[in-house]
Amino acid sequence: MVAARALLFWALVYSYCGVCACIAGLRLLWSIGRRPGDTFRWVVRENPPACLNDPSLGTHCYVRIKDSGLRFHYVAAGERGKPLMLLLHGFPEFWYSWRHQLREFKSEYRVVALDLRGYGETDAPSHKENYKLDCLITDIKDILESLGYNKCVLVGHDWGGMIAWLVAICYPEMVTKLIVVNFPHPSVFTEYILRHPSQLIKSGYYFFFQMPWFPEFMFTLNDFKVLKSLFTSQATGIGRKGCRLTAEDIEAYLYVFSQPGALTGPINHYRNIFSCLPLQHHEVIMPTLLLWGERDAFMEVEMAEITRIYVKNHFRLTILSEASHWLQQDQPDIVNKLIWTFLKEETIRKRE
Repeated sequence: MVAARALLFWALVYSYCGVCACIAGLRLLWSIGRRPGDTFRWVVRENPPACLNDPSLGTHCYVRIKDSGLRFHYVAAGERGKPLMLLLHGFPEFWYSWRHQLREFKSEYRVVALDLRGYGETDAPSHKENYKLDCLITDIKDILESLGYNKCVLVGHDWGGMIAWLVAICYPEMVTKLIVVNFPHPSVFTEYILRHPSQLIKSGYYFFFQMPWFPEFMFTLNDFKVLKSLFTSQATGIGRKGCRLTAEDIEAYLYVFSQPGALTGPINHYRNIFSCLPLQHHEVIMPTLLLWGERDAFMEVEMAEITRIYVKNHFRLTILSEASHWLQQDQPDIVNKLIWTFLKEETIRKRE
């Protein structure tokens, strides 16, 4: 019975992977037919835009992890010795997606926005086996210790939210408070996606990314049109009422992901996900804040409320009706205010 279920599961994975690949192939042919000269044109950005070296965002730092030997890049704001707030970005993002939070929380925290393994200036191992969830979880523990801390406020968005949930489950003593943006508890996600075809379709990129090299190639077409449209299109991007990315913000993303090989590490994160499933039904024991943009094109909002089941402590859920998947960039003022309220609320709760 177990073998039959496993066979069915992998048949589903590879079948849907094939479907997604066919759709991507059709899009490629359509692009070639419309604009053959532009389809394969893409430019490596040689120099970073000024916003990536804005001193108001913090200081660029590096730390090498002894066990793995990897060097991680991060941007830190706020005085050393203050409580640590560790920020984990999603895909396709990097430390810069937390620029609004770096400025906001440095008054009371040592705020560290990390480039995850394989992203930006952080080292990118070549083999996909180096991106298993166990490795990604251990990275956060090792970085915390290397920074001289034994606990933190852990904040994650999208794929960084997945990692944040798992760190909180595996190393609860290291997480005083958990804040996740637009990603449900991992058990909710894996159960929901198998029972709701609509979410399976929205998560099609998980399956598409199982293919070697082709996803990276598709991202480069038309000078990274897919990357730009993720943040700016009506379907998936930040809406008219949101804090839209400036031309310089877009160039920051293009600078990072246009570098040779820069997309393989990030996509490798997804190439191991199915070998790690199903996830065990682990509970979260620290105070948790879940923020959700209801206009998320990739995650159905119903998963947010179900997440409550797995948090065995104070749980606060706030859904923003006009916000997109890119919530901390879309509605930074509201997100920052909600985080402050949650952090101070827990301080008051402890005093009582």
